Amino acid sequence: MPDNQYIAKIALDEKTVVRRNADIEHERKVAIFDILDQNRFIVSGFENSGPYSLHLSIEDNRLIFDVRTEDDTTGLVRIPLPVISFRRIIKDYFHVCESYFDAIKSASPSKIEAIDMGRRGLHNEGSELLKERLKDRAETDFDTARRLFTLMCILHIRG
Repeated sequence: MPDNQYIAKIALDEKTVVRRNADIEHERKVAIFDILDQNRFIVSGFENSGPYSLHLSIEDNRLIFDVRTEDDTTGLVRIPLPVISFRRIIKDYFHVCESYFDAIKSASPSKIEAIDMGRRGLHNEGSELLKERLKDRAETDFDTARRLFTLMCILHIRG
């Protein structure tokens, strides 16, 4: 694999973003930091065009991966993924996250751990689905898919 197959810049569409609480903003920053620190992203047909700049947005019920050259001067490909295929996982993930944040205020450590295991399981399921939906157009490793799934969830927050 050429060493230019990675995301060098990433941006979320901020037009549709509502004000996020501190926990969500922290998750966004960590996911972006971790992606930029280490990732693997291979765009089919553009293997020699990396590193990439990735712009994520939601348009017309589609998650858009707008892949550009690192300097943002040339759009390489837009990969639309129907949001409907992720709706159940994202809804369940948000519900479990809410339970987790409520639990850490007063629940026993064993209950918090059990909820967290469920939260991680749903996150893994969403990450695998994302990898699967991208596979014909872009290849990524599991850790990168996990972080991209986090950003995808953040784009779904409506208030």
